[in-house]
Amino acid sequence: MAPWAQPLDPLHSVALSALAAALPLFLLLVLMGVLRQSGYVSAAWGLLASGILATVVWRMPLGLALRSTAYGMVYGLWPIMWIVFAALWLYNLTVDTGKFDLLRRWMVEHASGDARIQVILVAFCFGALLEGTAGFGAPVAVAAFLLLGLGFSARQSATVCLIANTAPVAFGGLGIPIVALAGVTGLDLGKLSAMAGRQVPFLSLILPAYLVWVVAKGKGLRETWPAALVAGGSFALAQFLVSNFWGPYAADIIAALSSIAGVALFLRVWKPPAEALPAPRLTAEGLRPEAKEKPPRAATGDPPRTASEQLGPHTDGAPPPAKLSPVEALSAWAPWVLLSAVMIAWSYFKILGVGQIAIPVPQLHNRIFISLYRKPYGAVYLFQPLAVGTGALTATVLTAVLFSVRPTTFLKSGFKTLRQLRLPCLTVTLIVGLAYLYNYSGMAYTLGAALATLGRWFPLVSAYLGWMACFLSGSDTASNLLFGNLQVAAAHQLGLSPVLLAATNSSGAVTGKMISPQNIAVGVTTVGLAGREGEVLRTTFWHSILLAAGLSALAFAQAYWLKWMVP
Repeated sequence: MAPWAQPLDPLHSVALSALAAALPLFLLLVLMGVLRQSGYVSAAWGLLASGILATVVWRMPLGLALRSTAYGMVYGLWPIMWIVFAALWLYNLTVDTGKFDLLRRWMVEHASGDARIQVILVAFCFGALLEGTAGFGAPVAVAAFLLLGLGFSARQSATVCLIANTAPVAFGGLGIPIVALAGVTGLDLGKLSAMAGRQVPFLSLILPAYLVWVVAKGKGLRETWPAALVAGGSFALAQFLVSNFWGPYAADIIAALSSIAGVALFLRVWKPPAEALPAPRLTAEGLRPEAKEKPPRAATGDPPRTASEQLGPHTDGAPPPAKLSPVEALSAWAPWVLLSAVMIAWSYFKILGVGQIAIPVPQLHNRIFISLYRKPYGAVYLFQPLAVGTGALTATVLTAVLFSVRPTTFLKSGFKTLRQLRLPCLTVTLIVGLAYLYNYSGMAYTLGAALATLGRWFPLVSAYLGWMACFLSGSDTASNLLFGNLQVAAAHQLGLSPVLLAATNSSGAVTGKMISPQNIAVGVTTVGLAGREGEVLRTTFWHSILLAAGLSALAFAQAYWLKWMVP
């Protein structure tokens, strides 16, 4: 049987065909970002719309539509959700065993009593560590809760943590956004990781100084720029090196650990001048009661968790705890250092490829002809039993053994993780299924070819496409799944690097997360500002636009003048 050929212009009008191709994405993003529907409901409607358009307008055979959707759903479960599950299990285990609370106390102890340094260590460094492992709203919720307890105002706590949750997002959750981008585009994972690692570190370098400026303006930045430079420089360098030479999996974790260690060591030999408005300390009354409200169920389907659950036990009504001993400090950091070591070993020794099985998808592999590229569309599922998620699970087991965790506690954390991921798992599988159907039906290529009419200016728009998708979906991963192949199609039409534009989608998306309604909702509710999301959005919006413009300009330069930066 001859392959089915994707029609590039099924309605015999470039504009109308592009509009029809955009409808499923528009429906999904409006449901999630404007009407605030849950992630799985929005994804289900988007998938239904894609199925109808694919079979009716693009005249895709129903069997091919069903098989491409199922192929995407399987990829969503393994490796994507497997990585998320294993990383979140480690996070929950550290919370349940009290190790996370030790880490929180270490952060507070080393913040030097200076609000500007606290912003760097807590919002930027600690938030990045959480983004690299737990993700799913934890970085903003936990870091904002900590800043509130250190004396920051509720609005300032939420705003600063939302802005800080940008630089680590492209490699968050053990590199899930880049893994998803590679899966949906078919591009080389290593090249995508390297390209993102040649864009986002520029943002990482300036972000600590930018956060200090947001909190303390010019005078505060002039007095603390050395610490900001150490934090941003160590983070950016580690993020670049890991993403370019070891892959996306441990880029955030190693960068965050490097930045925290760098700042802590630097503060031993350098102290900032006394600030005009020092942050108040924790009092005997503990943290502010409004900080303990439950964050809402996010549009991605994340289960609600109180800020105190995120942080582990704390001491309301009691004096601040004693200073950590060296042994306690070591045990606080051990799980994250162990995870970093395992991720490096997994990548360096290529363990994830051991025992892998290439499975051509029956009745789908090479049964579709990509008209834009003039070649068959392959569909080979690469099952890796020792995928990165297995490595993260190994680190979780080793952590349990290291601290002699009781089997019941270990399993309890695992079952809690399963409960937390029920709805996110459904959401992710539906969105990945939608993305694969969108690509195999040809809708992505139709829309990409239409956007290519922007010509040489398209790289300026590329970052803002990722920005818009993340703004509405709240997820860099979802942004890559929805717009990744669109960027690749436009790149082929314009003779530009597909790797550059696909990675730019992920890099641009990081700046849209701070204005995402669901992320703002988590942040403001955690600090007791429920119902005042608009105030925070008005503050973060212009920061988002400015940072996205910087990444957009960088992508444009890399497309035409700095081509040597593209792998």
